[in-house]
Amino acid sequence: MNEEQFGASLLQRAKAILLKPREEWPVIEGEAASIASIYKSYIIPLAAIGPVAGFIHAILFGNSFFGITHRPSFLSALSTAVVSYIFTLIGVFLMALVIDFLAPRFGGTANRTNAFKLAAYSATAAWVAGAFQLVPGLGMLTILGLYGLYLLYVGIPVMMKAPDDKAVIYTVAIVVVGAIAGMIFSLILAPLMLMTSSVPDASDGSLSGSFNVPGVGSLDLGELEKAGEKMAAANERAQNGQATTLPSKQLAAMLPASLPGGLVQTRTQSSGTSVGGVGASSASASYGNDEKSIDLVITDLGIAGSLATLGGAMNMESESQNGTVIEKMGKIDGRLTTIRYDSASKDGRYGMIVGDRFNVQADGYANSIGDLRAVLDQIDLGALEAIARSGE
Repeated sequence: MNEEQFGASLLQRAKAILLKPREEWPVIEGEAASIASIYKSYIIPLAAIGPVAGFIHAILFGNSFFGITHRPSFLSALSTAVVSYIFTLIGVFLMALVIDFLAPRFGGTANRTNAFKLAAYSATAAWVAGAFQLVPGLGMLTILGLYGLYLLYVGIPVMMKAPDDKAVIYTVAIVVVGAIAGMIFSLILAPLMLMTSSVPDASDGSLSGSFNVPGVGSLDLGELEKAGEKMAAANERAQNGQATTLPSKQLAAMLPASLPGGLVQTRTQSSGTSVGGVGASSASASYGNDEKSIDLVITDLGIAGSLATLGGAMNMESESQNGTVIEKMGKIDGRLTTIRYDSASKDGRYGMIVGDRFNVQADGYANSIGDLRAVLDQIDLGALEAIARSGE
């Protein structure tokens, strides 16, 4: 297989497991693949997305914590990325061991290779979502990698032969035991994030209940299934030749010519990318006068935006304040929203997901958070939601 064929095969598998998991798991189960071949052909390239994106973001934009931005040295950022990458590669194998160990306890069949396939391919969402780190303001979307819980749930009956009515509780057990194993691993090597969960009712075999993620909120498992269905529908539209994103020029036309307060448009920029039918487009404009400036951005995430359906599954809510800087994340008017505002410098950022597809963001000077939010109202948010509903 040459490099071009390898890339096409990798992309095809990633798209299939994300967009059509119920159809793809039986295909994966029937493949004669070894652990080594899966590492080489799938895990090693995909698992690098997050560390590489994080490295680039750290070098170009720095890392922000509680209003403080730190730009690490090149070697420091590189070493962080390398360590993260190594831990990811090891973590897949550890998760496979957990899956295999638990299989008989939930009516399944232990199979080390199938367990490894399940661990590897269910992690696809997390690895792909790591790419959001490249775009300032979209870093929060990396949490949408939790869609992997749904992929895991769908794959368990196929890969480990566990009964359907045990799939949910088996999924929860994998997360709990995996978290414990990760904690032990962290004590030996490095800090890892610990995720605990509450056990949902799985008596009917449906995907229901919720996970509690410390520092994030609760995750509605039923909404995970809806996310999968929405992604499959988006994929069908793409396969039928329907556009998956709006042209960047159309997005640019939705940006206002000026903003309240005498801010006139000084610069516009638009771009669009597509790989294998999965694309994204964006348009931005800068506004200013002699005293202040604001950047306004609209991004059409296309099929990838279907992952934003998980925003409805997560009751994410957080708020922190460090001096004059306040940061918030949560739902406002039913939309996943992030806010950062410095009351001293009057500088802030207000971003939201509209229609589970579009990310709109205002970044710059404002007298208050309310004024920054009002900037977004200069965009026809209702039109964006209508487009998202119609699938145009």
